[in-house]
Amino acid sequence: MIPINKPQIDENEREEILKVLDEGILTSASFSGGKRVQDFERLLANFLHVKHAIAVNSGTAALHSSILAAGIKEGDEILIPSFTFVATANSVACTGAKPVFVDIEKDTYTINPQSLKNKVSKKTRAIIPVHLYGHPAKMDEILDFARKYSLLVIEDACQSLGSSYDGKQTGSLGEMGCFSMYASKVLTSGEGGAITTNSDEFAEKLRMIRNHGMVEGYDTRILGFNMRLPEISAAIAKTQMKKLESMLYKRTTNAKKLQELLRNKIDNHEIVLPQENQRVKYNWYLYTVAFNNLRNRVKKLLNDNGIGATIYYDPPVHQTPYYSKFDSGDLKMTEWASKSVLSLPVHPSLSENDLNFIALKVEEAIKS
Repeated sequence: MIPINKPQIDENEREEILKVLDEGILTSASFSGGKRVQDFERLLANFLHVKHAIAVNSGTAALHSSILAAGIKEGDEILIPSFTFVATANSVACTGAKPVFVDIEKDTYTINPQSLKNKVSKKTRAIIPVHLYGHPAKMDEILDFARKYSLLVIEDACQSLGSSYDGKQTGSLGEMGCFSMYASKVLTSGEGGAITTNSDEFAEKLRMIRNHGMVEGYDTRILGFNMRLPEISAAIAKTQMKKLESMLYKRTTNAKKLQELLRNKIDNHEIVLPQENQRVKYNWYLYTVAFNNLRNRVKKLLNDNGIGATIYYDPPVHQTPYYSKFDSGDLKMTEWASKSVLSLPVHPSLSENDLNFIALKVEEAIKS
């Protein structure tokens, strides 16, 4: 079986976990977090070239914390794509605010800046662009729009650690950036997340929010929750940071090889391949292609041959039972993508033979 993703765990992570167990300090309720939490935060901030990184226990917690830190309240609105994991919308709804769904661009599956104009209102407080599959959204246009309407930008970079836009890392472009360290992500801690920011004010709020609003003992100052990252998870994340560059390089190498194989084997009219340009660099978290009519047939043949080709976000969030009660308007590209995309494995564990096999089976499915 070739899984869609596979965590890159070796003896280095095991050694760090055992050190935590031997020390017996499994977590810390201090304002600054445990020793390994702080180590991980420094490494992440340095990698992203930001002032602060605040570790939390999931990507969802990162989004929720950021929205709370931004002062979003009941009755406010936040512009988000519907073509995303539901955590983006849930994090908005949990604060009492309303997620307002906007459409996406066909080439990147990220927010179409033109769609923002049709959905902004007097109640809009923020935009959450999602860098889906590791594809950066058009941040220059989104940031210009946000400035025009005095909106905050909170990047959902949960899938895009290592991706960049105009030479800057995703998660470093808005007021805050949110990352996930779920088991399948480019960098994992099993479960975990982080928020990045250059704002001292937001950083202080975020550290309180992740720890029940406390700074020193039982002195709750703002609304918060237990969103702390345990030391065992931080030990894994810290170790993963030291090999992040090599893991990203391997993903890029695999994606480029698969891209070449598919171009040579398949008529491009049958399949839409992901495309970088001069302004963007992908981390290749997922290598996502699109088909006009063949998606399900290709997926079945690949799965039958042990290839973990996967469909993500069908249905899109606005068509799920809970969110279908919201008036979403026309989301034509979102609905097209939900019925067309298919993600293929390019994770670091793949061999050249694996990539050849994947391309061969895609070709076989299309031509059969």
